[in-house]
Amino acid sequence: MKALGHPSRLRIVEELSRGERCVCDLTQLIGHDISTVSKHLSVLRKAGIVVDDKRGLQVFYRLKVPCVLNFFNCVDAVLDAK
Repeated sequence: MKALGHPSRLRIVEELSRGERCVCDLTQLIGHDISTVSKHLSVLRKAGIVVDDKRGLQVFYRLKVPCVLNFFNCVDAVLDAK
């Protein structure tokens, strides 16, 4: 869960919930440079949240287990209930 404890990583997971993205897309979408996004993706990959697929010079990422999104829905429901 520590891997999801940073706002930028949460934003990356949110973007990947919409489908596969390359690092270059994620840098534009979340507004960080390539090295910062790559570090966040490395944390998410090591935690088993995302998987990568290298194609030529680009690396594409997707959620390894899309049910991680259910976790966010559950957290939202708990917060809304308060």
